[in-house]
Amino acid sequence: MPQDLPTSLIRLRLGQEDAHYGGNLVAGATQLKVVGDLITELAMRYDGDEGLFRAYESVEFLAPLYAGDWIEARGKIVSVGSSSRRCEFEIHKIGGARTDVSESAAEFLDEPILTLKAVGTTVVPKGHQRFEH
Repeated sequence: MPQDLPTSLIRLRLGQEDAHYGGNLVAGATQLKVVGDLITELAMRYDGDEGLFRAYESVEFLAPLYAGDWIEARGKIVSVGSSSRRCEFEIHKIGGARTDVSESAAEFLDEPILTLKAVGTTVVPKGHQRFEH
């Protein structure tokens, strides 16, 4: 496997608009949207094209997220076919609100909490691949 396969990183705060269930719980689909942005960035970096997310091989939701949480999402291409790129993803909760302290208190965690692991494939048709590999 080539050593120069790209990685991607997104950090963001989940807002009140992301809360979908009682107790400000965020739907798992919100994390999948972030994975979609990661895989698009990976295809852009590797091929100069957004590609098309073809399929998930696996998705594991490992811990809940809530409005006010900060997340860090990482993706990497792990193998390359003629037009397919297999990618791995992880999302960690890295901080959150501390309403037990005050309405506006927040802090980053000493140890991030793994909330999602996923594997998926994107496809970039040969005619859309702009970079030589």
